[in-house]
Amino acid sequence: MFELAQQLAIAKSRQDVPGALRLLHPEMLLETPAFGTRARGPAENERALVRFFASFPDYDVVLRGHASNDDTLICWGTARMTMTGNRFGVRANGKRAELTVFIQFTFQDKLIASERFFLDLSELCAQSGVSTDEVRRNLFGASA
Repeated sequence: MFELAQQLAIAKSRQDVPGALRLLHPEMLLETPAFGTRARGPAENERALVRFFASFPDYDVVLRGHASNDDTLICWGTARMTMTGNRFGVRANGKRAELTVFIQFTFQDKLIASERFFLDLSELCAQSGVSTDEVRRNLFGASA
Protein backbone atom coordinates (compact mmCIF):
# COMPACT_ATOMS: atom_id res chain seq x y z
CA MET A 1 0.00 0.00 0.00
CA PHE A 2 2.75 2.44 0.92
CA GLU A 3 4.53 1.80 -2.39
CA LEU A 4 1.41 2.92 -4.31
CA ALA A 5 1.06 6.01 -2.11
CA GLN A 6 4.73 6.82 -2.64
CA GLN A 7 4.35 6.44 -6.42
CA LEU A 8 1.36 8.80 -6.30
CA ALA A 9 3.34 11.33 -4.26
CA ILE A 10 6.14 11.24 -6.82
CA ALA A 11 3.74 11.64 -9.76
CA LYS A 12 1.97 14.57 -8.08
CA SER A 13 5.29 16.20 -7.17
CA ARG A 14 6.13 16.10 -10.87
CA GLN A 15 2.64 17.41 -11.76
CA ASP A 16 2.33 14.23 -13.83
CA VAL A 17 -1.45 13.94 -14.13
CA PRO A 18 -1.44 10.87 -16.46
CA GLY A 19 1.06 9.14 -14.16
CA ALA A 20 -1.11 9.84 -11.12
CA LEU A 21 -4.30 8.69 -12.86
CA ARG A 22 -2.73 5.31 -13.72
CA LEU A 23 -2.52 4.56 -9.98
CA LEU A 24 -6.18 5.30 -9.28
CA HIS A 25 -9.12 2.91 -9.23
CA PRO A 26 -11.91 3.84 -11.71
CA GLU A 27 -14.18 4.73 -8.76
CA MET A 28 -11.46 6.78 -7.04
CA LEU A 29 -12.71 9.39 -4.56
CA LEU A 30 -10.35 12.31 -3.91
CA GLU A 31 -11.27 14.63 -1.04
CA THR A 32 -9.54 17.74 0.26
CA PRO A 33 -11.64 18.95 3.21
CA ALA A 34 -9.62 22.16 3.63
CA PHE A 35 -10.72 23.25 0.14
CA GLY A 36 -14.15 21.61 0.28
CA THR A 37 -13.45 19.53 -2.82
CA ARG A 38 -14.47 16.02 -3.84
CA ALA A 39 -13.75 14.25 -7.11
CA ARG A 40 -14.92 10.78 -8.12
CA GLY A 41 -13.81 8.81 -11.15
CA PRO A 42 -11.14 9.47 -13.78
CA ALA A 43 -12.58 12.61 -15.41
CA GLU A 44 -13.30 14.42 -12.13
CA ASN A 45 -9.92 13.41 -10.68
CA GLU A 46 -8.13 14.66 -13.77
CA ARG A 47 -9.93 18.02 -13.53
CA ALA A 48 -9.20 18.25 -9.81
CA LEU A 49 -5.49 17.56 -10.30
CA VAL A 50 -5.17 20.01 -13.19
CA ARG A 51 -6.92 22.67 -11.10
CA PHE A 52 -4.76 21.91 -8.05
CA PHE A 53 -1.53 22.18 -10.07
CA ALA A 54 -2.74 25.46 -11.63
CA SER A 55 -3.17 26.80 -8.08
CA PHE A 56 0.09 25.25 -6.80
CA PRO A 57 2.41 24.78 -9.81
CA ASP A 58 5.46 23.93 -7.69
CA TYR A 59 3.65 21.41 -5.44
CA ASP A 60 6.01 18.90 -3.90
CA VAL A 61 5.23 16.36 -1.19
CA VAL A 62 7.54 14.10 0.76
CA LEU A 63 5.99 11.27 2.78
CA ARG A 64 7.86 10.88 6.07
CA GLY A 65 5.94 8.05 7.72
CA HIS A 66 2.93 5.82 7.59
CA ALA A 67 0.71 3.42 9.50
CA SER A 68 -1.79 0.92 8.15
CA ASN A 69 -4.25 -1.84 8.84
CA ASP A 70 -5.79 -4.32 6.40
CA ASP A 71 -7.52 -1.73 4.21
CA THR A 72 -6.41 1.78 5.17
CA LEU A 73 -3.09 3.58 4.99
CA ILE A 74 -2.34 6.86 6.75
CA CYS A 75 0.71 8.81 5.59
CA TRP A 76 2.20 11.99 6.92
CA GLY A 77 4.80 14.27 5.53
CA THR A 78 5.62 17.73 4.25
CA ALA A 79 4.10 19.56 1.30
CA ARG A 80 5.73 22.59 -0.21
CA MET A 81 3.67 24.77 -2.52
CA THR A 82 3.15 28.34 -3.70
CA MET A 83 -0.41 29.68 -3.91
CA THR A 84 -0.97 31.26 -7.33
CA GLY A 85 -3.82 32.30 -9.59
CA ASN A 86 -7.25 33.47 -8.54
CA ARG A 87 -8.86 30.23 -7.37
CA PHE A 88 -8.95 31.42 -3.76
CA GLY A 89 -10.02 34.98 -4.60
CA VAL A 90 -6.96 36.57 -2.97
CA ARG A 91 -3.55 37.81 -4.05
CA ALA A 92 -0.88 35.69 -2.35
CA ASN A 93 2.62 36.93 -1.52
CA GLY A 94 4.34 34.46 -3.89
CA LYS A 95 6.24 32.73 -1.07
CA ARG A 96 6.41 28.96 -0.96
CA ALA A 97 4.50 27.49 1.99
CA GLU A 98 5.75 24.43 3.87
CA LEU A 99 3.02 22.42 5.59
CA THR A 100 2.59 19.20 7.47
CA VAL A 101 0.07 17.02 5.65
CA PHE A 102 -1.81 13.84 6.50
CA ILE A 103 -3.25 11.60 3.81
CA GLN A 104 -5.69 8.72 4.29
CA PHE A 105 -5.80 6.12 1.52
CA THR A 106 -7.96 3.08 0.82
CA PHE A 107 -7.32 0.51 -1.90
CA GLN A 108 -9.23 -1.73 -4.26
CA ASP A 109 -8.00 -4.07 -7.00
CA LYS A 110 -4.38 -3.11 -6.24
CA LEU A 111 -5.12 0.56 -6.98
CA ILE A 112 -5.84 3.61 -4.84
CA ALA A 113 -9.60 3.75 -4.25
CA SER A 114 -9.73 6.89 -2.10
CA GLU A 115 -7.53 9.67 -0.85
CA ARG A 116 -8.38 12.22 1.84
CA PHE A 117 -5.76 14.96 1.84
CA PHE A 118 -5.56 16.98 5.07
CA LEU A 119 -3.68 20.24 5.44
CA ASP A 120 -4.00 23.27 7.69
CA LEU A 121 -5.73 25.93 5.56
CA SER A 122 -4.96 28.63 8.15
CA GLU A 123 -1.25 27.84 8.01
CA LEU A 124 -1.29 27.81 4.20
CA CYS A 125 -2.98 31.22 4.22
CA ALA A 126 -0.63 32.65 6.85
CA GLN A 127 2.47 31.56 4.93
CA SER A 128 0.92 32.84 1.68
CA GLY A 129 0.13 36.23 3.22
CA VAL A 130 -3.64 36.06 2.79
CA SER A 131 -6.67 36.13 5.06
CA THR A 132 -7.95 32.71 6.04
CA ASP A 133 -11.42 34.21 6.56
CA GLU A 134 -11.45 35.64 3.04
CA VAL A 135 -10.25 32.36 1.50
CA ARG A 136 -12.87 30.41 3.45
CA ARG A 137 -15.62 32.80 2.26
CA ASN A 138 -14.43 32.34 -1.34
CA LEU A 139 -14.32 28.55 -1.01
CA PHE A 140 -17.41 27.93 1.12
CA GLY A 141 -19.60 31.01 0.70
CA ALA A 142 -20.81 33.66 3.11
CA SER A 143 -21.76 31.13 5.79
CA ALA A 144 -18.11 30.04 6.25
